Amino acid sequence: SYNTFRSSNERTIVNAKNLTEPHSPCITVLGSINMDLVVRCKALPLAGQTLLAQSSSESCGGKGANQAVAAALSGGDVSMLGAVGDDAFATRLINNLRMHGVNCDSTIQLDGVASGLAIIAVDLSGQNSIMVVPGANSKFSKSSVQAAETLIKGSDCLMIQLETPMESVLEGIRLARRYGVRVILDPAPAPSEIVPSLLQVDLICPNETEASDLTQLPVTNAKEAKAAAKQLQDLGAKNVVITMGSEGAVLRQGDTTTLIPPIPVDAIDTTAAGDAFAGALAVRWSQTNNLLNAVRYANAAGAIAASRAGAQTSIATQKEIEANNEIHLK
Repeated sequence: SYNTFRSSNERTIVNAKNLTEPHSPCITVLGSINMDLVVRCKALPLAGQTLLAQSSSESCGGKGANQAVAAALSGGDVSMLGAVGDDAFATRLINNLRMHGVNCDSTIQLDGVASGLAIIAVDLSGQNSIMVVPGANSKFSKSSVQAAETLIKGSDCLMIQLETPMESVLEGIRLARRYGVRVILDPAPAPSEIVPSLLQVDLICPNETEASDLTQLPVTNAKEAKAAAKQLQDLGAKNVVITMGSEGAVLRQGDTTTLIPPIPVDAIDTTAAGDAFAGALAVRWSQTNNLLNAVRYANAAGAIAASRAGAQTSIATQKEIEANNEIHLK
């Protein structure tokens, strides 16, 4: 059984900013919601070894939730389509999304299930060891997506990642295509096998590692990224953006491939840079219908996130992104 997080009063408060922003695009994010537990230690423990750690912290994460926050901060009217459990983390995770302006009317709470959890150990050199317990994310089913058909139908864009079951992802794509809703797929984590209908999207935006996994081609420079982008297009994606960190991004539209140069920053933490990129891109593309412009805008969003510590705490607002973008377009 499950409950939905509906509250008319809270909905009014969350979306109050949109009353003066009639052109805020409606973005629905179908994806994961996690609590991240970060433990910092001098060295990562060996098997059977007990160490005293230096500190610990809890922060809200999950690629779906990160992208929902990024889209909301970029000016979108965002709804989260996902699941949490019935543990102590559930309320914190939902309240965090609402605090960032994300509508959680279609987020469900599953009884007898734990919320998604990522346990991250980080040593002094920055190396990490991560264990992810999907929890409620793994129970987000095809029927859960079907229950949100009206929400998807009324959206300008559906954003999807691969941290929920494939059946839910494919159903989201099917419904969006049925109603002519634009679909952006962030193929992370990259699947071991590609279901043909998975790539029938308006835009796929992998990083270089994911692009290589999907195409079985090397992606270590712009030339190789262009070849991989063409192959992803041949596999079904209408448009392709491959993000390459300090190398910039490669965009393929139709028969045209464009290299978007990187924005130089002192990278501190790249944890949510890709999510910041995706969320900003979805909003700007929906607003302008200009994909090249949207990728440039998203490039600025990703650069800002990489220059700040943390996941959702590193994501910039629309005003910050526009200021950064204008500086580097001069």
